[in-house]
Amino acid sequence: MGRTMKSRANLLLGIAFASFASTAFAEPALSIYGGYQSVGRSSVSVTDGTHFNTDWEGKPFTMPPYWGVRGTWWIDDLQDGNFGVAIDFSHTKAYASARTLSNKKLGWSHFEFSDGLNLATANVFYRYRDPQHNWTPYIGVGIGADIPHVEVDRKSGSTRNYQLGGVSGQLTVGFDYRLTEHFSAFSEYKLNYSRVDVDIDSGDRLTTNLMTHAINAGITYHF
Repeated sequence: MGRTMKSRANLLLGIAFASFASTAFAEPALSIYGGYQSVGRSSVSVTDGTHFNTDWEGKPFTMPPYWGVRGTWWIDDLQDGNFGVAIDFSHTKAYASARTLSNKKLGWSHFEFSDGLNLATANVFYRYRDPQHNWTPYIGVGIGADIPHVEVDRKSGSTRNYQLGGVSGQLTVGFDYRLTEHFSAFSEYKLNYSRVDVDIDSGDRLTTNLMTHAINAGITYHF
């Protein structure tokens, strides 16, 4: 089931990229990135009446690592190509802290989204290009969905599966530096809000709202 969800997500991104590329966009670009990713503290609720707060760890360099890919299409007819649209997918992660798992009253031994919180968003971008400089600042906002791999071990049972968690919002601010005609390097800050509402064992549902922060560095190929 997990591989099927991943395959469907990759297929949708591929179809979206091909569809956009076939339209009259001036500058399609494909970016890959990695970096440092963290997760803010959140409140967790379960339909069996369990409520608790937890700190999270992103562990971006632990296998599987944090990474992302983005397809962007800058629109020729809007502000001289400074407005664009993008499809972004990132393999974001969240691990409940050791302090949370050591709570004997809670009785949970494992709680994480380590095979991905997996964020897929559609975005609108604006960039400011200066012909006299290779640096190009940009900002983007987007909305989409999170596809977490839910991992929970507690007294009543275990859960291990991919699910559609809920809505995700995204804000991106960064700088791009043009290296050659086709390649550029970039660095950016990315903020995501994700509503996670998923099934766990015993017919219960778990809900939490996650805020993830990432400092990314990557390479873009301009077609």
